[in-house]
Amino acid sequence: MTDVLDTGELPLNKITGSLAIALSTDILFQYQRDWMNDESVIKIAEKSRRTGLTFSEALDDVMSAVSETSPQNTYYLGSDKEMAKEFIEACAFWARKLNMVMGQIEESIFEDEDEDGTKKSINTFEVKFPTTGKKIIALSSNPRALRGRQGNVVLDEFAFHNSADEVMKAAVSLTMWGGKIRIISTHNGVDNLFNTMITQARRGEKSYSVHHIPIDRALRDGLYKRICLMAGREWSQEAEDKWLAEQVNYYTSKEAANEELYCVPSQGAGQYLSRRMRERALTKDFKVVRFKAPDDFETWTEDQRVREVDKWCKEHVLPLIEKLNPELSHAFGEDFARKGDLSVFSVGEIAQDTRLLVPFIVELRNVTYDQQRQIMFYITERLPRLRGLAFDATGNGGYLAEAAMLKYGTEMVDCVHLSQAWYREWMPKLKDYFEMNNISLPKDQDVLDDLGQIKLKDGIAQIDKGKTTDTSGEKRHGDSAVSIAMLVRAVEMDGSAIEFTPLPSKSGSNDFNYDDLGSFQGAGCW
Repeated sequence: MTDVLDTGELPLNKITGSLAIALSTDILFQYQRDWMNDESVIKIAEKSRRTGLTFSEALDDVMSAVSETSPQNTYYLGSDKEMAKEFIEACAFWARKLNMVMGQIEESIFEDEDEDGTKKSINTFEVKFPTTGKKIIALSSNPRALRGRQGNVVLDEFAFHNSADEVMKAAVSLTMWGGKIRIISTHNGVDNLFNTMITQARRGEKSYSVHHIPIDRALRDGLYKRICLMAGREWSQEAEDKWLAEQVNYYTSKEAANEELYCVPSQGAGQYLSRRMRERALTKDFKVVRFKAPDDFETWTEDQRVREVDKWCKEHVLPLIEKLNPELSHAFGEDFARKGDLSVFSVGEIAQDTRLLVPFIVELRNVTYDQQRQIMFYITERLPRLRGLAFDATGNGGYLAEAAMLKYGTEMVDCVHLSQAWYREWMPKLKDYFEMNNISLPKDQDVLDDLGQIKLKDGIAQIDKGKTTDTSGEKRHGDSAVSIAMLVRAVEMDGSAIEFTPLPSKSGSNDFNYDDLGSFQGAGCW
C-alpha cells in the first residue's frame, strides 16, 4: 500500500499542447494532480465532501480515451442518475476545453435484471471520441452492468453503493486485460467495505494505493481560495478559518463532521451494534455448523434425503447438544430461507446468572422444506428444559413455523411476521443484551458481519436489505442476526421452561404428521 502524498507535475506522456495550456492556469489542485499522477491498477481516494476529485478524474478519463498509445474506455458507476449525468458533463467540459473531437452526449436506457430475475431500467450517459473509437459511459451501480465490458472503471461514492462487494467483484475482472479501477468516496462507517479495503491496504494485505484528502489538506492546496475566486470574494486566513468552522458546525454531531470532512469513519453509519460491542460478545468456545445441500438434492428420494440429513445431524449437531447443561433452560430462534439466503437456527442456553449463551448456531443452505423441518425437530426435541421457540413466519417461513406450533403448541411457539413494529419492539431488547455484555456467541466472521447488517432506518433498527458475501463466497442477508433476534424473543416468552408433551397427530402418534398442515393454513403462522 502507498499513501500518496508526494507532489509533482503530471507525467510527460499525459501533457499535450492543449493540456499544458490548461494546467498552466493552475486549474487543478495539487491533490488532484497527485491523483492523476498515480498509475496504480487499483487506487482509492478517501476524501472530504466537495473537493473536486471527480472533476479531475473526468479529465484523466478524457485523456485516457484519446491516448495515442493505449486508449481505453471508461465506465463510471455513481450512486444515482444525477451523479452519472454530472460526470459525463464534466467529461464534455474537459473535451471542449482541450479541443478534443467528441460526439454528442447520448442518453439511453437498457433493461437489466437482478439475480432474482427482477427487471430494472438502467439509465446510461455516453460520450464517444471518433479519433480513437473509445467512449466514456456513466451508468448505474448495478454490478451486472460491468459484465462483459473492457476498460477502466470509476466507482464514485463507493461507500454508498447498495451492492459494493458485487460491484467490486465485477470491476476487478476488467483488470485482467489492462483495465484500472479508481475508487472515490467519503466514508460511510467503520464496517463499510470501503473502509475495510483502505484498512487492508494500510496493513499491507492489499496492493491498493490510498490517497487521503481531508478538508484541511484540500484547504492547504487552495480549495477555499478557489471558492473565493469563483464567488468574487477576497481571501484571508481569518475568512478561511471562519468558513471551516461554519462547515463543521453545520453537521448535527462531531462524529458526522469528522466523517464527512476529515475522513474519519464513524462507528455507526447507521449501524445499530458497534463492532466493538459485537466482538466483545464472541467466544471461541461456541461454534457454527453449516450444511449445504448438493445442487441435485431435490431429485434425491425422500429416504435418501432423510438418511443423509440424519447422518449429518448425528455427526455435527448431536455432540453439541450433548454438551448442553441439562439443569438450564433452553430456547430456539430461527430465520427462514429456502433458496438464495440461509436458514439459521440459534440455540440459546440461559445461564444461572441470566446471561444468554449461544453454544451453537446451525446454518442451512439449499435445504428442502422437509429436511429443514427434520433438522429443526432433531435439535428442539433434544433441548433440555425447552423454554420457547420463535420463528420468522414471513412468507414461506410460515411453513416451518407452523410445523413447530402444531407440535409444541402456541404457548411455546411465537410465529413472527417481521415488520417495522416488531423491529421497533425487539431490536432495543437485542441491543440491551450486547450493551450489558449479557450474551455470548460463536466467534465467527459471518456472525460478526451479519450483526453489522442491523442498521437504523427512519429511526428503527432493522436488517439492511443489501446482500453481502460470506467467507466462502456465498450470499448472505444478515441471516444469523435475524435468528439471534428471534432467540432473544424466545428467551423472553412468558411461562416457565417445561419438558414438553407433543400434540398428537391424527394417527394418534406423537410424531408430527405433515399432512395436518393443510387444515391449519391461516391458523396464525401463515
